[in-house]
Amino acid sequence: MIHFTIIMKAAIKKTATVADLRNQFRRISSWIEQGEIVSITRRGNIFAELVPPPKPKKVFKMPDFLAQAKKIWGDRPPLTQAQVREMKEWELEGQEG
Repeated sequence: MIHFTIIMKAAIKKTATVADLRNQFRRISSWIEQGEIVSITRRGNIFAELVPPPKPKKVFKMPDFLAQAKKIWGDRPPLTQAQVREMKEWELEGQEG
């Protein structure tokens, strides 16, 4: 006979007997797959808990900045100091008027 027990934080802890586990394994395994913890009882005493495996942690992958820059700018060489100065002067001229 399958029982449901309410515990803290309004979570429902499911309980099944050894016979339930044997006869209704598909149903009980679906609970575990959904993240439920299932207590297994034998003669009215809990003797085991079936717990789902921990969720894998996401691994941070550092972006490839060089590949992104090459995709955006291609093989264009970087600007020289003179070109940067000329661009800056051109921008400042536009602000005066």
